[in-house]
This record gives sequence, C-alpha cells and structure tokens, in this order.
Amino acid sequence: MGQPVAVVEKPSTTPGVVRLELNRSLTGMGHEHFRSPTDAIGPRPAAELARRLFATDRVDAVHVYSNMVTVDLRKGHDSGGFVDIVRDLYKYWLPGVEPPTFDDPPDEEASSGDAAGGGDGGDAELSEAAKRVPAHLLERSRSARERWKAKQGG
Repeated sequence: MGQPVAVVEKPSTTPGVVRLELNRSLTGMGHEHFRSPTDAIGPRPAAELARRLFATDRVDAVHVYSNMVTVDLRKGHDSGGFVDIVRDLYKYWLPGVEPPTFDDPPDEEASSGDAAGGGDGGDAELSEAAKRVPAHLLERSRSARERWKAKQGG
C-alpha cells in the first residue's frame, strides 16, 4: 500500500554522479545535502531517502533539490537498484508486513452516548461507523455541520 514514486535516472557528464528525477518534490524550494548517514536526521522525505541510499554502502553523498536527487557514488560502484529505492519511498506496507486492523474495541470516549452519533437523526449504519471515529473528530464534524446549516438558513 502507498503510492510509488515515478523516477527516471538521467545521465550525468561527471563520472561517478547519478541524477534521479522524481515526479514529486521532496524539499520544496530548499537544498538538502547529506555527506553521511549522520547528516540525515529527522522524518523529512529527503532525509529518509538519503538514509536508504547510504544503507546500500555505495554512496558518498546525496544532494536533494525539489524533485532532483544527485548521488555521488563510491569509487567502483554503480547505481543499480537506486531507482527501486526511490520508487518505494512512499510505500508503507510491503509484502510480508501485516497492515493494521481497525477492529480494535472503541475508546471509552468514542462509545459514550453523545459521541456515538445519536442525537441528530443519524441511521444505524452511521452510528456503527461513528463508534470507530475519535470523539473529538465527531464533535468537530458535528459543529461544522451545524455552522453550515445555519449559513444555509435551516
């Protein structure tokens, strides 16, 4: 599950440098340069990609600018498999990984009378669905619906 990233490996005039062009921006308009795995700190997409590329042990440095990733290869190594690493950057559930289930018992707050849906004429199916939604989200939805009805005049 997750959405694959479209990536194209572009030729570089500099030996030992690989350019990857993505269909989405990883940094916005900012540059991020990683000289080692210790530079790739945090949950940002560019840092996660750099960590994955450094994990191959074939990379000296990674530079990310918007949707362009420039990889400095270690001497004697190639870029085989880098396209797959980038393509799978946003895949969350891979084969063999069990996705979470939503059959957990509802929280005490969500199963209370007000939060479970009743009150404004919802049907039984909505009430069953409402049991799975956190109470604060139900309340926010209910108040937004009331504001909308007030603006519509009824």
